[in-house]
Amino acid sequence: MDDSGGLARLDRRVSECRACPRLVEWREEVARTKRAAFADWTYWGRPVPGYGPADARLAIIGLAPAAHGGNRTGRMFTGDRSGDVLYQALYDLGLASQPTSVALDDGLELYGVRVTAPVHCAPPANKPTPGERDTCRPWLVQELKLLRPTLRAVVVLGAFGWQAALPALTEAGWTVPRPRPAFGHGTHVPLEGGLDLYGCFHVSQRNTFTGRLTPEMLRETLGTAARTAGLL
Repeated sequence: MDDSGGLARLDRRVSECRACPRLVEWREEVARTKRAAFADWTYWGRPVPGYGPADARLAIIGLAPAAHGGNRTGRMFTGDRSGDVLYQALYDLGLASQPTSVALDDGLELYGVRVTAPVHCAPPANKPTPGERDTCRPWLVQELKLLRPTLRAVVVLGAFGWQAALPALTEAGWTVPRPRPAFGHGTHVPLEGGLDLYGCFHVSQRNTFTGRLTPEMLRETLGTAARTAGLL
């Protein structure tokens, strides 16, 4: 089942959301002032919807768009160093058509993979509040419900995303163990309902520059999840 129409409608609704005043103010201020290196860009400056096919078998859940990445380009993990690392890994595994993601019209296609986040607006200092996370959760729940017919594995990047994803997965119809499993890189939790959940360190510059997350570690986690999902 491919509910591409339903997902497209959801993406449009996400991009129009103004539910969190602090995030609205910040994302629009960043879009006005810009970064000098991107002075000639017209920033997206709105919530950033997920990206990838409606019949995805693997979902990757991050944290939130970067101020001068997704908030500039309008696509998750696009136009920043985190995206460079993530899409290179997906390309290396044969899950993306190209190793870079720089703009909405750059021709990137994902094969069986959907990339999304629990918070769709760029937050100040890359830190959404728990209240903003909870306000944004219904979007993730709806997205997961639309993906459910084909979704077989989820990789969550970072502890914040993990904490946000578990209740969203529950609301979308999967059974999460109690007590809730703790986040850790390499954590694997099979959920009742036919979904395998994996934890992975976030592809933030802090993690990739220090070697806490190496390209090999990322490929290993994504590859394991993709094989579980039947993509490799």
